[in-house]
Amino acid sequence: MRINPIRRSLVAVLAAACLKPFAALAATWNKDGFGAKTAADALKALGAGNPLPSKDLLIEAPQIAENGAVVPIEITSNVPGTTSIAVLIDKNPFPLVAKFDFTAGALPFVKLNAKMGETSDVRVIAEAGGKHYVATQEIKVTVGGCGG
Repeated sequence: MRINPIRRSLVAVLAAACLKPFAALAATWNKDGFGAKTAADALKALGAGNPLPSKDLLIEAPQIAENGAVVPIEITSNVPGTTSIAVLIDKNPFPLVAKFDFTAGALPFVKLNAKMGETSDVRVIAEAGGKHYVATQEIKVTVGGCGG
């Protein structure tokens, strides 16, 4: 049986194209940030050691979450040129729960369901123009979601 060299090349190109998105995903993973045990360490890993408070970051979340296993949070950044949004829950075992990157022209809005073990501040960090901005909201949890 003779193998067609054109077919072999085409298969190799298609395989590489299919694996490329996974390589890109791995390149953007912030292992230190998501592995940090404290909010301060997570902020340091994000390069946001001293973020500026901003009223242009809007957090829509319940004041009281009856079930910490599923806490709905919506975030909108009105900070011009927002390139990323990170969500930290201070009292979680691993405070950095999410990080979203935006390309130019994308609407900096995210909606997520977070898991909270106990009542805690939720901090949202937005990056824009090389600066970091923060907004905070406390969410009270009646039934913990991190094993509680």
